[in-house]
Amino acid sequence: MAKGGRDLTEGPVWKAIAVMSLPMMLGILAVISTGLVDAYFLAKISPEALAAVGFVYPVTTAIASLSVGLSAGSSAIISQAIGRRDSDDDVTRRGLHALGLGLVLASLASLIFWLLDKPLFAALGAEGAVLDAALRYTPIWAMAFPFLVSMMLINAVFRAHGNGTTSAVVMMASALVNVGTTPVFILGLGPAPEMGVAGAALGTLVAMLTGSVVAFWLAWRDGILKPCEAPMRDLWRNARAVASIGAPAATSNAINPAGMALVTAAVATVGTAAVGGFGAATRVESVLAVPLLALSAGIGPVVGQNWGAQKSERAQLALRLCLWFAVGYGLAVAVVLTLFAVPIAAAFGAGEDSTEAAALYLRVVGWSLFGFGMLVTGNASLNAISRSGYAMGLSLARVLAIYVPLAWGGVMVFGYPGILGAAVVANLFGAWAVLVAGRATGLLSRDLPGVIGAARRLPAYAAE
Repeated sequence: MAKGGRDLTEGPVWKAIAVMSLPMMLGILAVISTGLVDAYFLAKISPEALAAVGFVYPVTTAIASLSVGLSAGSSAIISQAIGRRDSDDDVTRRGLHALGLGLVLASLASLIFWLLDKPLFAALGAEGAVLDAALRYTPIWAMAFPFLVSMMLINAVFRAHGNGTTSAVVMMASALVNVGTTPVFILGLGPAPEMGVAGAALGTLVAMLTGSVVAFWLAWRDGILKPCEAPMRDLWRNARAVASIGAPAATSNAINPAGMALVTAAVATVGTAAVGGFGAATRVESVLAVPLLALSAGIGPVVGQNWGAQKSERAQLALRLCLWFAVGYGLAVAVVLTLFAVPIAAAFGAGEDSTEAAALYLRVVGWSLFGFGMLVTGNASLNAISRSGYAMGLSLARVLAIYVPLAWGGVMVFGYPGILGAAVVANLFGAWAVLVAGRATGLLSRDLPGVIGAARRLPAYAAE
């Protein structure tokens, strides 16, 4: 086991999940904060600058799904190898091959994005000063993307080795650099010239470069990425294994922002106040989902190592614990949202006209947040055992077969409440689909205990 690593196949399962997930909460919160900082300072430049980023972010988020997919594939093949007690050289080669594959694909994606940015944004509706501002952002962001991918892949290697703390530290360090440099470049503070939208991209470039350098240095120091014998051995096998998991995982991640764009278009048919309220409510939802996203980042290595070690009972227990946490946390959040929806919505930018729409979303959709939590933890577990096709199928079905069609049908029949109903049904479908997929793949036993039986087993779960 490399320095700083952790054997997740021994000891209490709940402790392994907590050790991997808790640091990631801080890391994910730090990353989310960078987008909020960009929006805040760009709003001080001009409406066109803020609108330009509104066109840019959905596209860059979709492209960044490549890094999420590659990270899932890398974590899976490395954690399973560690669980099987493969040689150190074989584990190291897997990490090096994943990093090399990621850099090649990220460079190609950046080049294509840079070449096609103008027709792409024009097709999305950007024009005039807004289009010009967006085109100042993309060349710099394209340079930053390979560094983003390398940082995320190295973080995935850390987590596969059971070291969630270092991964979170790298994320926080990168986010702090981004938050610190972005206003300087956007507003032209001190000796820096005022760069506007391009300054936001430059802040991202500096942050990603810093994060990737720090991550690689720590990985080299800890012996996770280092020279090994026959570095090209099994290159095709490892690249194919990463891609077989990464491609479906990237698709699963990309479908969410695409689906949200289509649902937002349905909300727009109601009016601008509804759009503002919907946007504010989804920002609240993204922050409240951080513990669930951290859990999904933490469970992958736990399931992967134990699956590789042929300790399927421990992998099953890890998923059960996470599903129960998602239910408990989701219902607790729903109570808070029901009681305090209006002040929470106002705090996240809902204007006077849109507060009612935001509060209604939080009171209604909040009661299904547990379903989203079950879906993301279930998908992470499926990726960890190399069953990413199931995870992709769940995400595609939830968004394209359930959420988007019901949202458009609901808004035409019931107006704005119809969209909220669609969100609830989509989240509940996600919860049900995870249970079905878990049983089909062996991640959940077919004799999964009922509520009363599971409650009685909680003390035993904790001891395990």
